[in-house]
Formats: sequence, structure tokens, C-alpha cells
Amino acid sequence: MTNNTITREMFDDVMVPNYAPASMIPVKGRGSRVWDQEGNEYVDFAGGIAVTALGHAHPGLVGALKDQATKIWHLSNVMTNEPAIHLAQTLCHLTFAERVFFANSGGEANEAAFKLARRHAWQHHGEDKHEIIAFRNSFHGRTLFTVSVGGQPKYLEGFEPAPGGIRHAEFNNLDSVKELISSKTCAVVVEPVQGEGGVLPGDPEFLKGLRELCDEHDALLVFDEVQSGVGRTGHLYAYQHYGVTPDILTTAKALGGGFPIGAMLTTAGIAQSLSVGTHGSTYGGNPLACAVAQRVIDVVSQPEVLKGVRERSKTFRDGLKWIGDKYDLFDEVRGEGLLLGGVLSETWKGRAKEVLKAAAEEGVMVLVAGPNVVRLAPSLIIPESDIEEGLERFEKAVKRLVG
Repeated sequence: MTNNTITREMFDDVMVPNYAPASMIPVKGRGSRVWDQEGNEYVDFAGGIAVTALGHAHPGLVGALKDQATKIWHLSNVMTNEPAIHLAQTLCHLTFAERVFFANSGGEANEAAFKLARRHAWQHHGEDKHEIIAFRNSFHGRTLFTVSVGGQPKYLEGFEPAPGGIRHAEFNNLDSVKELISSKTCAVVVEPVQGEGGVLPGDPEFLKGLRELCDEHDALLVFDEVQSGVGRTGHLYAYQHYGVTPDILTTAKALGGGFPIGAMLTTAGIAQSLSVGTHGSTYGGNPLACAVAQRVIDVVSQPEVLKGVRERSKTFRDGLKWIGDKYDLFDEVRGEGLLLGGVLSETWKGRAKEVLKAAAEEGVMVLVAGPNVVRLAPSLIIPESDIEEGLERFEKAVKRLVG
């Protein structure tokens, strides 16, 4: 069977129906442009949901993958490997972290973080200190544990009973946390910028308050930076933007630039609770993934790249605001860096997917974050010309919907 015989209809014949992919099938990408089977070209403002941080087929990432592919692909964690150690050293050097655990996804990184938080509390305070406080509308992954910590009941429906000891407060409302936190709390888990929950940035004072509450109650502060990390906010990690240092940080998505990898970062003292045999991953720390991620971090951590994210953010915001004002599309454009959300106005409420579909038909790929937010998470190095053209195509889509 050749690629030419593959159709979208075949997806429904062979795949579990938990996804509803678009009708077109992309077959090639370069930079911030994507082409489908029919040769139609798209400007990519979606970035694979904040994953392709350096665009498609970045020469440095392709080179890193090819180079490692000729050496060694897999060992399992019965042995270590050079790319994994090198990447862990880099992450520790560039962040608060002193120890790293590698996984394959954001969900796995969060699973490890939540298990570490509970085990650390169990070792140091006893079995009563096991409660996790998270936030409504948060998203932390699709395992049973992470979807239970996430504050969106729709993702848990039909999978109960859920793991216990999880309580949900209101994001950006410190008083709601104060009502829940106690000597039983082992961790507070938060996204510095809620992604799936509507691209809602954390208030600086709220995040600082969480740090203080955790210190007061001997609880760990866990930052889920799966979506906000690796340069997305114009800083390597969002905690550096806010000036609030967590005890545990999770990262994935952009970390591999499209190659599956996740990581949990923490301090040496906390890491001791995951002693030999307490947790693991067959593929975690895979040499191919770590070699690619190393190149991603080497590029993204450059000051000029991070500065460029902040500059591009302004260009996007200005363009989206202009379109929003012209067509009464958005009440506000919010987010940090190149994780942006256009909040639909009352006139457009509930039509985010309709906007996404129309945009694709005009040749620009965007995302949604719920029914009322159009989300953008493009390459961190997207050329200005692609931003301009993509915004022009987006305006055409909105104009056509207006009729």
C-alpha cells in the first residue's frame, strides 16, 4: 500500500474513534508551512499544540536525529546513555533543578510528579499527608491519575472511580486555596498559564501566594509547564518569568520539537524519594529523543530566540486585536509569549471550532481551547512574513463567516 492510497475515511476503519481529525492529511512540513496530500499549503499557527517549537523539519533537529540514529537507539534504563546525561545536565544548569526524570509525554511526566509528591510526603510526614490541591479547568494529562488531578470533569466521565485525595480550588483565587489547604496537603499543582482551560495566565501574586502557602504547610509546589515551557512564554520556563520557583516542574510538548519526550525536574533532596524501583519507564531517556531535545534546548535557550518570542507575541497580539475589533470577534486576546488565546465575544460564543474550520479552509492552522477561545501556539521562530500572511488568511476566514 502506498501513501497515495491513504484516505481520511480509512481512519474510521482502523483507528479507535477517540479522535476526530480534520478531513485533510498533512504530508510535508517545512518551517511554519505545511502541505497536505492535495498540495494545498497552510501557515501553521497551531504548532502541533505547542510542540513544534522550531517549526517543521528544522535542519538542526533533523541533523541531531540522523546523527544519533547511526549510533544507538535504545537501551532501556537497565543502562544509561550519553544523550540522556547530557540533556539532564543542561536542564539542571538552565533551571532550578538538580535532578531529572525522563518520560515520553507530558501525562507521564505529571504522573511521575504526582507520585513523587505523595511518596515524599509519606516518607517525611506519614500516610495522612496525601492530599493534592489542583484547579478547576486545569489539564494535566489523560492517565487516570492525571485526569483526576485535572479540573475538567468531562475528561473523567465514564472512568470512575477516580483516585481519591484530590481537591480543586479556583484558579487565580488564593482564598479558595486557603480554604482547602491543611496539614494533609502534600502538593499544590498548577499550570502557570492554563492552556486547555482557555489560555489563562496566572496572576503573579496568586502564584507567589501559592509558594508561600506551600512553605507554611510543608507541601510541595508543582508547576505543570508541559505547554508553557521551553521558550513558549519568552522565557525558557514560565516560572522564570513569574519569579516563583516550584519544587517540581514538568515539561514535554516543545521539549522534543515533535519527537516524543517528557521530563520531571526537581531538587536533589526531593528526588531521593524516588529510590531504585519506585518508578520507571522503558522508553524514558531514549537516546534518540534526548539527542533531539538537546538540540531544541540549545537553540531555544539562546537570548535572541527568547527575545524574538516576545517580539513575535506583540505582532500576533496587534494583528488579532485588529481583526477582533473589526469583526467584533474577540473580547480580549490573552496569554503569554506565543501561547495566545482570543476569547470570543458574546456574538461569537460557542463558535471556536467553526472559526478553526474556516481558518483551515483559508490555509491557516489554528487551535481551540474550549468552545469560546481560539488558541495560537506557533513556532517560536516563525518568520514575520508567515505571521503576516497567516493573519491575512485568518481575517479572510472570519470575513467569510460574517458573510
